[in-house]
Order: sequence, then structure tokens, then C-alpha cells
Amino acid sequence: MLGKERMQAIAEKVLGFSEADQTEVLIFGKDEQLTRFAVNTIHQNVSETNATVRVRCVYGKKNGVASGNDLSDEALRKVVESAQTVARFQKDNPDFVSLPGPQKVETSMAFFESTAACTPEVRARGAAAICSLSRENELEAAGAFSTAVDELMAVNSLGVSAYHRGTIAHIVTVIMGPDSSGYASADAMDVTALDPEDIGRVAVEKALKSKNPTDLEPGEYTVILEENAVGDMIDTLGYLGLDALSVQEGRSFMNDRFGQKITGDRITIWDDGHDPRGLMLPFDYEGVPKQKVTLIEKGVAAGVVYDSFTAGREKGKTSTGHSLPAPNSWGPYPTNLFMAPGEATKEEMLAATEKGIWVTRFHYTNPVHPIKTVLTGMTRDGTFLIEKGRITRPLKNLRFTQSILEALANADMLGKDLKLIKADWENFATCVPAARIQKFRFTGTTEF
Repeated sequence: MLGKERMQAIAEKVLGFSEADQTEVLIFGKDEQLTRFAVNTIHQNVSETNATVRVRCVYGKKNGVASGNDLSDEALRKVVESAQTVARFQKDNPDFVSLPGPQKVETSMAFFESTAACTPEVRARGAAAICSLSRENELEAAGAFSTAVDELMAVNSLGVSAYHRGTIAHIVTVIMGPDSSGYASADAMDVTALDPEDIGRVAVEKALKSKNPTDLEPGEYTVILEENAVGDMIDTLGYLGLDALSVQEGRSFMNDRFGQKITGDRITIWDDGHDPRGLMLPFDYEGVPKQKVTLIEKGVAAGVVYDSFTAGREKGKTSTGHSLPAPNSWGPYPTNLFMAPGEATKEEMLAATEKGIWVTRFHYTNPVHPIKTVLTGMTRDGTFLIEKGRITRPLKNLRFTQSILEALANADMLGKDLKLIKADWENFATCVPAARIQKFRFTGTTEF
């Protein structure tokens, strides 16, 4: 790791090189290790250490950004010169006001030495536990066990200076049979909280239960969605319109609906970078402290997240600490989404279901109609028919085409436990329960 002092020294050096009216420096540090396995065998062990400096220069209402991962003085000077050149050739952005000023940032206890010091031998033992269970059942396991330390420092010429370091451990596996598959995953800031053998056992059991899958006609069914499927929907909801820019541009499902009911009463969704159940990050990529933002409260559209740019476009608004690195077309983004739990276990949901479908996770989901939050995708790695409170047979995967808000309006049971699910990119995460949903719409079938 670079550490706070060295990052601060690099940032001060960059500020000294800049001739712009305002300058912002983002420094990213990453130390990541990954053990990958396939066909019940570890086949790759890699380690990557990298640091990136991203510079934004401002002249009046012109912004320019450049980046590099060479930390020498000469390279840093070139990055600054590039950002200044880009800025000078931009057109004025009339809505740009200023980079943010300094605010007090709370420290988050997101760093675990156990994760930072995790060795290849520890990851290999975890992978071996999964592969052994798979091999014993004449199945094939593939997946990965990774650990990482991330550092972020945000500094600007107006006095912002914020530093954070955190750790993340991730295990994922898909267990394959000739005509079946099972999936399991887990994420935690503390690697000792993960149980590779339990993850392997869950995936193996699903692969065994999925043998000889059967057909089911498309239609509307009661579904029990495991946490990964729910997380997919909530993450997509954040992408589609829980930010100020999409509202300002009139393309959010929240437009003209604040204060109105948009889901069922059981649904409360918020973003909180300080909650230790998620992947904690106390400030955004402008160094602004993250606020807890309630987005949907008991089914009512309550709010969206802001960065300094979108806040500057609305009178009386301030950044909620949800900026992404500039430049970006997404605007602010809810990177630490939570959905309030209910009171049921998945076993209780199952027992209460006369007929329905059990879904382990979704695959290849894509928005169809952003305003209506219509999402399409496939079930995968463990889809089962429920009859009279029991799982009775495995199903071939089904395509669904379903409004997320409509699904949340029809959620009549929520799990009492939350699961942390890291996104495939960056350290964005959702923390969600399982859910039972009525009238979930399946529109197609598959041959597998």
C-alpha cells in the first residue's frame, strides 16, 4: 500500500504542478490477489499492485481530466499538463459551479488485517475445500477466491483532503453437472467471516438437485428469489434512476412521483456508505462525506443521491456524497444500497407457497424500459418448482420480463437476514434480503 502520507505527498506535488483555477487529485491504490479454479483444480494464482492518479483541472466553467499510473515527478507533471490542455479546449459548462470545499470526513473501520495479510495458501485451502466437495459428487467446480486492499485519497485546491483504506474478500463458485449447475457466493470485508466449505456445499447441493431439469410453461408465478436475484434488481434500480441527474434529465422512474407510492409497504431502500454491513466508504470521489439517503420509504418515493454538480443545478441542494470519478455520464450513483429486511426465513417462505418457482439468481439481465423499470433476463444455476410448500422438481431455466417496481409492489414476504453482494465492477455493493413475490412474469423457456 502507498499509505496516507505518501498519497498526500503525491497529491500536494500534483497541486503544485497545476496552473488551473481549481485542481482535483484522486489517487487509487489497489493490492489484489486472486486464486482461480476450474475442473476441480486450481489453475491460476495472480497478484496485482497498482496505483492510479487522476487529475481534474478547472478553468472557469471548463473541466479537463487526465490520468496515469506512473508516480514519477515527470509523469505526474505530464498528467497535469494533459488535464489542463483538455480543459482549455472544452466548451463552458454553464451548470458547473465549483469543486466542493472541505468538510469533516468520518473514519470508517473498513480495513481488516486478516484480509490484507491473507496468503495464497489460505485461498488455496478454500478453493480446495470447494473442489473436493465437487469431485466427491462427480461434479466440476469453477470459481475464484480473491482478497484485496483498496486505498482512495481525494484532494483538491480548495482544501479537501480525505483518505480511506478498506479490504474486501470474495468467493464465488459454479458447480456443473452434465445437465445441471449450482451457484454460491459470499463477500465480506473480513476474510475470516467467509466459509469456503459452506459455499461449496450450497453450490453442490443445488447442482445435485438440478439434475434432469423439466419444462414449465411461461406465465405469472409466485417466486422465491434468493438474495442474489433480489440484489440484481435493486442494483439495476439504482442504475435506472435513483440519482439526481436522471431526474433532472427527465428519464428517471422517480420523476413526478416523489411522495407517491411506487412499491409495496414492505419496501424501504436507502444508501449508506457508513453501514458496516456493506462495503464502507465514508466519502465520494470528490472527497465529500457520504450521507445516508432514504430513496424509497415504506413504498413511497423519497429521494435521490446528488454530487456537487447536480446539487449546483438545483436551488437549496447540496451534495449527498455520491460523486463518481469525473468525467462520467452517469452522474451521482448510489454505491452502497440497502433494502430493509422482513421477518421470514426462506424455509418459511417455501412452506407458505402453494405453487411457485424458486430462483437462485439471475443471469444476463438488461433493462427494457427504464421509466417503467422493466427488466429482462434468465434464471440460472438452480431453478426449482414449488408445490404445496415443497421443492418438487428442477426446472429448465426461464426468461423473465418484469417491472422491478411492480415486483416490489407484489413482494409479500421478505427475508429476515441481509446478504452483502459485491458488484462485478468497482467496490459497489447491495445488501438485501430474499423475497417472495406474487405474479412474477416469465415470458420464455430454454433447452437447459
